[in-house]
Amino acid sequence: MERVIPASELIINPDGSVFHLHIKPEMLVDNIILVGDPGRVDLVASFFDKKIHEVSSREFHTITGEYHGKPVMCVSHGIGADNIDIVVNELDALANVDFETRTVKKNFRQLSMVRIGTSGSIQEDIPVGSMVIARKALGIDGAFHFYKNSEKVRDIELEDAFISQSGWKPIWNHPYIVDADEELANRICCEGMVMGITITANGFYGPQGRELRLEIADKNYGKMLSGFEYKGQRLTNFEMESAMLQGLAKLMGHKAVTVCSIIAGRVSHTSNPNYKGSIGELIQLVLNKL
Repeated sequence: MERVIPASELIINPDGSVFHLHIKPEMLVDNIILVGDPGRVDLVASFFDKKIHEVSSREFHTITGEYHGKPVMCVSHGIGADNIDIVVNELDALANVDFETRTVKKNFRQLSMVRIGTSGSIQEDIPVGSMVIARKALGIDGAFHFYKNSEKVRDIELEDAFISQSGWKPIWNHPYIVDADEELANRICCEGMVMGITITANGFYGPQGRELRLEIADKNYGKMLSGFEYKGQRLTNFEMESAMLQGLAKLMGHKAVTVCSIIAGRVSHTSNPNYKGSIGELIQLVLNKL
C-alpha cells in the first residue's frame, strides 16, 4: 500500500510551501548552490542574469533565477549538520513528494547541490586563500547515523583506519565518511584546487580544537587529525556541513559536493577576515561549471 506521509512528518505551510524553507514545489530547480550565510545568497544572485523568485524564513534565504540561460537556485542553510538535515530533506521533498497527495512521486527527480563555504586548513601546505574540494567528508556530528542504510554509502574501511590510527575516543561520536558525487566533483574541480577529506565538526570552537577560556579535552587533537594518512588520503580542512550533505544526498540519490575557500590556517595561526573577494571568484567558478 502506498504510504501517505503524515502532516506531522512533512509540514506544509498554508500557502503550499515547505515548512522551514518556505519554498513551493513550482519554485524548485535542479541545480542548487548552498551557502551558510543568508547574506551570501544576495552575492550569488548578483551574478544571475535575472531573478525569478525570492523568499526568506529564519536563516533560510532562497533566490531562484537564471545564469547564462540556465535555471539555478541559491539557498542558505545556516550553520551545522542539523540545519543541513532540514534543508536537504525539504529540498528532496519538494522534488520527490506530491504535496497534494503526500505520497512519493513515481518518477525520481535528481538534484545537483554544490555547497560553497569557508573553512580552516589543518595542513601547513594548504595556505589561506586555497580552494579545497571535499572529495570525501568525515563527519563527527553523529547526525547521519539516525538514517537507515547509512553504512551502504559510507567508507567503512577508511572510518576504521581513522579510528584505529588516530586513537579516536568513542565519547566523541562514531565518525562517518562519505564520498562526494564523483561526476559533480570532477566537473567543479579545476586547476589549483586541493582535493581532500573535509572534516565536518559539530561545533566551531572545542570540536575544531579552538581554545578561548575553556581548554579542549585532548591537547593532541589537532595533530591527531592533521597526521592521519591512509592510502595517500589525508584530512585537509574543518567546516560544519559537508559530511551530512554528501551523506543524505547519497542515500536519496542526489548529487552533492562541497568546495571551500580557506580563510584560516590552523597550523600557521593566520586568518583572512576580508575573504569576500575570494568567495566571489569561487561563486563564479561554480556557476560556470554547474
